[in-house]
Amino acid sequence: MAQPPSTPLSVVVLGLSITSSWGNGHATTFRALLKGMKARGHDVLFLERDKPWYADNRDLPSPDFCRLALYDSPEELAERHAAAVRAADLVIVGSYVPDGVAVGRWVQDTAGGVTAFYDIDTPVTVARLERGDAEYVSREIIPGFDLYLSFTGGPTLDRLEREFGARRARVLYCSVDADAYYPELGPVRWDLGYLGTYSPDRQPVLERLLLEPARRRERDSFIVAGPQYPDTVDWPANVERVSHLPPSEHRRFYNAQRFTLNVTRADMVAAGWSPSVRLFEAAACGTPIISDRWSGLEELFVPGEEILIADDGDQVMRWLRDTEPRRARAIGRAARRRVLAAHTGERRAAELEAYVREVRGAARSVRAL
Repeated sequence: MAQPPSTPLSVVVLGLSITSSWGNGHATTFRALLKGMKARGHDVLFLERDKPWYADNRDLPSPDFCRLALYDSPEELAERHAAAVRAADLVIVGSYVPDGVAVGRWVQDTAGGVTAFYDIDTPVTVARLERGDAEYVSREIIPGFDLYLSFTGGPTLDRLEREFGARRARVLYCSVDADAYYPELGPVRWDLGYLGTYSPDRQPVLERLLLEPARRRERDSFIVAGPQYPDTVDWPANVERVSHLPPSEHRRFYNAQRFTLNVTRADMVAAGWSPSVRLFEAAACGTPIISDRWSGLEELFVPGEEILIADDGDQVMRWLRDTEPRRARAIGRAARRRVLAAHTGERRAAELEAYVREVRGAARSVRAL
């Protein structure tokens, strides 16, 4: 376990949503990270724009690991929370925050401590920046943050500094709440399952790695859970559909699968080094994972020992058909050990503390000149 911090931090986080996970992977990422921060003694205030979609689908309206405040506009944000932002040791602005460019400028002008942009969508953001699409962050404000915390590691970090002027681009992968995700005994209901919101770029891979094997293995059972799938999808009869699965049901979902499938967004595959929170959740449950292939995956899990890789439906078929139960269990256990050692919310909180110390150390060095 990571060592506790020497000094607790006062932290303000402005994020898309922590109260609703409906079609929102940010909530899961923030929940694990902030719970880890509380465990390490930090005080966190989460500021969330009160939007109808999330207001109507809140599955965590009152988190117990942070203070929460909702606001209706940038004006209300400034009026009610300027003092907290000014006094905080660290202020983080997340990607996809409504009016994110204006909010980012306000934070940079107001904050008295370290400022950071946490990009939970880095490859998507880079593509937007290249197009001049500044919906939630812009080239102009990136250099104003002390830290650019990136969901994506690898070569993208250098690119963020070289091409977009980030002062310090540092990887902060998503993480898992180890108290919520763990193996549990129960019946196995599905041979292969998948959890994820519909996206057009991911659907062809889901078709190739799950729906095609389902059509060919009619005696096996499959499941796809997640919202926003169009009515045009041709679901085989042996594929069960669940439109939304709240985080409280994720552990049970993974533990009821013989294998689970990881499918990565096209932008994330192109960038590499972009693990999803679902990858860590499934691994923490000890469920053997079959994943699509992307650069950097081998640095997170050892292929063949901690994870299985499939490039096509035939490979998925072979894993389902030929993997002995003993080997499957060993792969799941090995993945869980890796996650508990490197990818928990407390581990991410410790990494964030190190980045804050880095910024403060650099500031002290400059003042000493």
